[in-house]
Amino acid sequence: QVHLVESGGGLVYTGDSLRLSCAAPGRTFSIYAMGWFRRAPGQEGQEREFVAAISWNGDHTYYGDSVKGRFTVSRDNANKTLYLQMNSLTPEDSAVYYCAEGNTAWGVRDGYVAQWGQGTQVTVSS
Repeated sequence: QVHLVESGGGLVYTGDSLRLSCAAPGRTFSIYAMGWFRRAPGQEGQEREFVAAISWNGDHTYYGDSVKGRFTVSRDNANKTLYLQMNSLTPEDSAVYYCAEGNTAWGVRDGYVAQWGQGTQVTVSS
């Protein structure tokens, strides 16, 4: 059973922006911290790279060093949706992006994830 469904991935070019969404229609979304991770091509079998995390009410956010200042995580609890706004994309951002659910934002940041989405592919071409 799929609990988290990502969308919004695609092919873009260096400098472009993209917004990913993660819908959680069957979840009690507002009580969970959420986050985004990614896995680049050729890194199958390796741990996912932390991208961003957000607390249940949006008051606390964390970002991976490689995306700070370019990506913004946000959530809409009424619509049970998580977002990742990605700006100034580079080919190094090409990856499958995964939505993640956990108990706390710092926990998600540190890899304590209870649920994963199936991922959405982002490809940034130069």
